[in-house]
Amino acid sequence: MLTAVVLFAAIALIAGVVLAYTTDRLPAPDDDIVERIDELLPQTQCAQCGYPGCRPYARAIADGDAPINLCPPGGETTVRRLAELLGREPLPLESPPPVGQVAVIDESRCIGCLHCRNACPVDAIVGAQSLMHTIIESECTGCELCIEPCPVDCIELRRTA
Repeated sequence: MLTAVVLFAAIALIAGVVLAYTTDRLPAPDDDIVERIDELLPQTQCAQCGYPGCRPYARAIADGDAPINLCPPGGETTVRRLAELLGREPLPLESPPPVGQVAVIDESRCIGCLHCRNACPVDAIVGAQSLMHTIIESECTGCELCIEPCPVDCIELRRTA
């Protein structure tokens, strides 16, 4: 009886070790790899990569339809992490973010409508309903997504020093 218990315990241990090893070595299911890629992306949903958000871009990378170097907000760090995850060579950033470009609100014309704030993928715009808004320059990626929804055209892009 003791021999049978020890034998089953040994078989279970060996099976566990084999499963753990193969889980790390075998490719992940397609949906799992999309999730893992999506987790590495910055979740700014800025569309600077040419896709409407981070999840569609992750799907395109997983399907082999997009290179790993199209995410300006993620920068070189994200490209390196994606390359490591996918076993690829890191590539230089395809479309680097505009150098020193940030959005600026003409606060005297701002009506506090919240349209720009809601459009900002990185929460770089602060302000309350019916009050003036402003942009936190250190957080702004220069993605331009706040410009179009502004009903009074009080936002423009400027180069910083």
